[in-house]
Amino acid sequence: MNRLKWKTDLIAKCEDRLIRDPLPLPPHIDPSAIADFDYRRVTATGRFRHDQEMLIGPRLHDGHDGFLVVTPLERPNGSTILVNRGWISKAKAPQAARAAGDEALPRGDVVVLGMLRQPWRRNAFTPANDPANGRWYFPDVREMAAACGAEPVWVEALMNMELVEAYRREEAGIPIGRPPEVNLRNNHAQYIFTWYALGLATAVMFYMVAKTPRGGRNRAVRRNVAW
Repeated sequence: MNRLKWKTDLIAKCEDRLIRDPLPLPPHIDPSAIADFDYRRVTATGRFRHDQEMLIGPRLHDGHDGFLVVTPLERPNGSTILVNRGWISKAKAPQAARAAGDEALPRGDVVVLGMLRQPWRRNAFTPANDPANGRWYFPDVREMAAACGAEPVWVEALMNMELVEAYRREEAGIPIGRPPEVNLRNNHAQYIFTWYALGLATAVMFYMVAKTPRGGRNRAVRRNVAW
């Protein structure tokens, strides 16, 4: 029950950050302070380094196989951050397979509207990344930042689009950003129900065992043997 309250308060805090006006990303960022701005909308200006693009996958989107496109953003002050531009299909993984123009591979200065996120924790079932061969299975922010000389700062591009626009982007190889929403799971209410139900079932079984007369089971066995 304490965990349920903690998770509910955390989601409410993140949702409050998400509805605030976008905050311009400061020139210098302390990685240890990112946790206090998790899910905070930010804007960042710079140039995408498409030559250092990293694809994380496989990742599914509406049942289709693909990748997350992570591109370093070089900012005017010389610092570089990581931008998760969104999902593309497996067929559009090569840059040459994507539509020509600035939508798929923006050139020049761009302004990114995104959401600041703190690094994730890799579970035991996720394969280790292979930076030497350009294989990324998990968004290890520090490892990916070290691979391209960026700061360990992760921004997820935000988009709120209709289904038709999403289809157009998928066909053209334009990354589909994530919607502006908090996606923290909260299953603690189900856990509470499960554990209380198990406790009640255990109590009922204990009562049934306790009320059985002593030796009643042995007498039943003897009767069966005699028969």
